[in-house]
Amino acid sequence: MANVERKIVDLSQVVSRDPEVHSGDLVFAGTRVPAEILVVYLSGGSSIEEFLESFPTVERWQVESYLEYSLAAIDHLLTQSSSAS
Repeated sequence: MANVERKIVDLSQVVSRDPEVHSGDLVFAGTRVPAEILVVYLSGGSSIEEFLESFPTVERWQVESYLEYSLAAIDHLLTQSSSAS
């Protein structure tokens, strides 16, 4: 199996938070699109493609990076929780 080199993306390129933008909600960097909307789309059964069609200012790599960061954060929290038991 080939080893795939992952491009490391700075989180600030993926999402940002500014009190002057969308009331300080977490948005995709360079846009006014809240990251929470992606979660709503996906949990409602929509695809990433549908999300990107609805929000063309968000880049695919931002969505993929956000999901990777989110999964890593959840994994970290679960690991911390199980080691505290």
